[in-house]
Amino acid sequence: MQGMNVHTGRSIADLEHLRQSITDILSTPIGSRIMRRDYGSRLFKRIDAPITGELIAEIYADVVEALFNYEPRFEATNVTVVSMDNGHLVLDITGKYLVTGEDVTLNGIEIQ
Repeated sequence: MQGMNVHTGRSIADLEHLRQSITDILSTPIGSRIMRRDYGSRLFKRIDAPITGELIAEIYADVVEALFNYEPRFEATNVTVVSMDNGHLVLDITGKYLVTGEDVTLNGIEIQ
């Protein structure tokens, strides 16, 4: 899929476009988009919570659910919380890029 980089305006495709799409989905709070109130993820409910095993499981579930609903090119199989501090969350997400069938890891997905 072809797209446009939201920061530079240049053309992007494939894994670069997938990364941008995933970042957009995960960084959009559910209910914040007019006409697409169910688009996004629940990560903003978690971002300032104390880090516990339960929180990590909730983050994993939130990521998988959001990507299942809004990113048909990717099937997440693992989510790692790299860091979580002051409203800033960094994730590594592993899964299958369904366009090519390859397993990929998207490191450093930042949610603010």
